[in-house]
Amino acid sequence: MYNPLLDVFIKVVDYGSFTKASKHLFISPTAIMKKINTLENHLNLKLIERNPTGIKLTPAGEIIYKDAKFIIDFSKKSIMNAYSITRTHDTTFCVGTSMLNPAKPFIDLWYKINQLFPDYKIHLIPFEDNHEGILSEIGMLGEKFDFLIGVCDSKSWLSLCKFLPLGKYKKMIAVSREHPLASKKCINIEDLYGQTLMMIGRGDSGINDLIRNDLEKNHPQIHIEDTPQFYDLSVFNRCAETNNVLLTIECWQDVHPGLVSIPVNWDYSIPYGLLYSNNPPNDVLKFIESVENMINKKKPIQ
Repeated sequence: MYNPLLDVFIKVVDYGSFTKASKHLFISPTAIMKKINTLENHLNLKLIERNPTGIKLTPAGEIIYKDAKFIIDFSKKSIMNAYSITRTHDTTFCVGTSMLNPAKPFIDLWYKINQLFPDYKIHLIPFEDNHEGILSEIGMLGEKFDFLIGVCDSKSWLSLCKFLPLGKYKKMIAVSREHPLASKKCINIEDLYGQTLMMIGRGDSGINDLIRNDLEKNHPQIHIEDTPQFYDLSVFNRCAETNNVLLTIECWQDVHPGLVSIPVNWDYSIPYGLLYSNNPPNDVLKFIESVENMINKKKPIQ
């Protein structure tokens, strides 16, 4: 409901410069400047004065900055209230969907067991894969969403919800279409020697920590660059705009059209499955139990 460029504006003001804000938003200073210019043109207001040491708010900018956080918070609360109205319909499952966590695997699963829920419908709710806001989205399970489905090996995520594994996705690497490795059908770890590999920092994902430990101990010829704790489109953009290599997974092969995903000769994979509230209602519990029964009968879940 609010203009998302306000988020960028707030970060620029909070960090005091385009360069500092770009490091935290994981996009280039030029991209930051373009977003601010777009916001100023949209509002027909000059918000920021540029100078060699950073930025300075104009009087109009000071007013917008003062009110922006209230506008964002009020907008989010309004949307949450609207979702709550939708959720009060007892025969609807609300399922979150995003670019990195699409609802299609849930829909495929739904049509395998929906005969057990003859009066229920599925309502898809889009959300943004924003590395700064994803934890608040996960925290809305039980309110905004009944279910999310996606890759999950995050301690931060699992501290906020329950998780039912459905399968695993292989860990791969992604490179720009112009990268020397782009033509390969499969690579060995040694092919990454001399490359900069982008991956999340240590501590939140056991699988990623295992990979990092292996690379640091046995393959120090690979330089590792930390990404934000959670991927969003900005991470894929950086990979496409640089000559770097990105640690990714097989289900993300079509996220960015400028990237090519390549299998690696290793055994690393990451689980995907259903995320749901720590205190789920009875119908959600019944759905989870139905899926578990299906798994125990060894029926395949695609």
